[in-house]
Amino acid sequence: MQPIDVNSRVWDRLLAVRQGLSCTCCGRWSQNENAALALYGPLARRDLGPITVAQIGQSLDGRIATVTGDARDVSGPDGLAHLHRMRALVDGVVIGVRTALHDSPRLTVRLCKGPNPARIVIDPRGRLPDDAPLLRADGTRRIVIQAVDRPRPAGVEVIRLNDRESLLDPAQILSALRAKGLSTLMIEGGGITISRFLEARRLTRLQVAVAPLLIGAGPQGLTMPSPTEKLSDAIRPQTRAFSLGSDVVFDCALDDTALAAGVPLHARPARLARP
Repeated sequence: MQPIDVNSRVWDRLLAVRQGLSCTCCGRWSQNENAALALYGPLARRDLGPITVAQIGQSLDGRIATVTGDARDVSGPDGLAHLHRMRALVDGVVIGVRTALHDSPRLTVRLCKGPNPARIVIDPRGRLPDDAPLLRADGTRRIVIQAVDRPRPAGVEVIRLNDRESLLDPAQILSALRAKGLSTLMIEGGGITISRFLEARRLTRLQVAVAPLLIGAGPQGLTMPSPTEKLSDAIRPQTRAFSLGSDVVFDCALDDTALAAGVPLHARPARLARP
């Protein structure tokens, strides 16, 4: 497991890479600085083509909240900083409507320097109220993906897709967002939304940030809609582990784009999907 050092010089380089003004391969860096460039560099790059990364923070026993729904302090301070760095490097952040209603997230970048991503909510039935925090006008793009003809406030972009049993197809969602110029996307939550994109094989990468606490019960991080019955059929991504400080992040490569970016090193051959 490699510790990372995200100092101002490293972060300025990553932001320059995001703008197409620099690269992650040049310069003199310490081992921990190189680890930070390896972890965040593939998200900052725009020469790899469309990328979809999912990030989830959970406890040691795989929980993302308590039985009462308290999820505020699952991730430690370094885990939260990691999430905000990822937001700053992607074009848009996607969440499901249940997460939007329960957590009222702002989806802004506050714990590091960098631009706010487009805020995107998957809301098939149009349940999200127009005064939700992520729909507030602040100069950042706001997008609602829905299956109903529900009007939204001026400035909020609406993507209308056909649904099936109140579910929207991950492939169609990504295609529609890419058509709007959003190439690098992060699926931030919740666990059900991430699991649906994972099972649909639409993720380039998956990052699981684990905090050192035991909750004992509560919602699990990832629950696949159609779980495998045999371990031999399980998804076995190539994985690297990085120490963030308060948390540990497992960075998983899920398709050829991630592997082309050099992720991961010194790992077993990947089984990217069930046959």
